Amino acid sequence: MNGNTTLSDHWRASDYATNARFVADLASPVLDLLQPLPGERILDLGCGDGALTEAIAAAGAVVVGVDGSADMVRAARARGLDARVADGQRLAFQGEFDAVFSNAALHWMPDSAAVAAGVRRALKPAGRFVGEMGGHGNVAAIATALRASLRSRGVAPAAAFSWFFPTEQQFAGLLRAHGFAVHHIALIPRPTLLPTGIAGWLATFAAPFLAALPAAEHAGILKEVETLLAPALRSAGGDWIADYVRLRFFATAA
Repeated sequence: MNGNTTLSDHWRASDYATNARFVADLASPVLDLLQPLPGERILDLGCGDGALTEAIAAAGAVVVGVDGSADMVRAARARGLDARVADGQRLAFQGEFDAVFSNAALHWMPDSAAVAAGVRRALKPAGRFVGEMGGHGNVAAIATALRASLRSRGVAPAAAFSWFFPTEQQFAGLLRAHGFAVHHIALIPRPTLLPTGIAGWLATFAAPFLAALPAAEHAGILKEVETLLAPALRSAGGDWIADYVRLRFFATAA
């Protein structure tokens, strides 16, 4: 799931369905926090292939999904959803939604202030902003291995790509600064089984880190990262378990 159009070429709905379906499958707690009501108008920010958008619509809400990836939006439209290509850092909606929902997308949008401002504009008075994203410490081992591999090839990690994984205090402060009252925010450690292993995870999520290097070098980098991570993330039984930490929040337009 992604709301950043600058990363749109890196996303393929088929790869996501194979390697990352767990992202939507594990989203029940944040959907419960949203509590969509029949007739509500809700924006799904970073809707991906529409799996969660569809669940919100099933509750009777009128849902608009936006994502930076045209391929993901095509997959969401194939479910019969109102899905549109849009950059979450440049939302153009004005006071039309009862709630904005986002799962596993906000950490792909580095201009977090623009995201918060756009969400605030999109909401009706007292509208809800409910979401879950990567929080401080999320995939720390994976990020460290990727950056070490890049650094060994002379690529500065900051010049490649950086996720936005804030602390509770950092994100709550950002929301308050943009006109929100924060009612709930928590970091939640969630070790996560990777159904297709670290190789499948990297194939889906590591592309932005590799864009600065020739395609011929990508396979070698990914193999090196897998070797670095095995002692930390591979169980004795051979399962790969990623070091996920989620940041879940509920805020309202003040």
